[in-house]
Amino acid sequence: MCKINKPVINAEATASRIKELRIRSGFSVREIQTIFNLSSAEAIYSWEKGKYLPSIDHLIVLAAVFGVTVDDIIMKDDVEIECEIDMEKTESA
Repeated sequence: MCKINKPVINAEATASRIKELRIRSGFSVREIQTIFNLSSAEAIYSWEKGKYLPSIDHLIVLAAVFGVTVDDIIMKDDVEIECEIDMEKTESA
């Protein structure tokens, strides 16, 4: 048996971070909507409320717009999980 830390996205903290970065960068929700060519701002509001996470493509664009990395947007928690590893197989590899 072993224990490892598994990173898990914290949707609520990520949502707050998206909103914080948008405001800090001086963008309105409507301006972000325009950047993504969306017909409504509902997706952006959903990201900022933690209802949905942006796709990887959208995260890359958000990072460029906000002048940060994708890792600066995604907030993670570590969850400790137990795993079973056959040490004989691991050592011979």
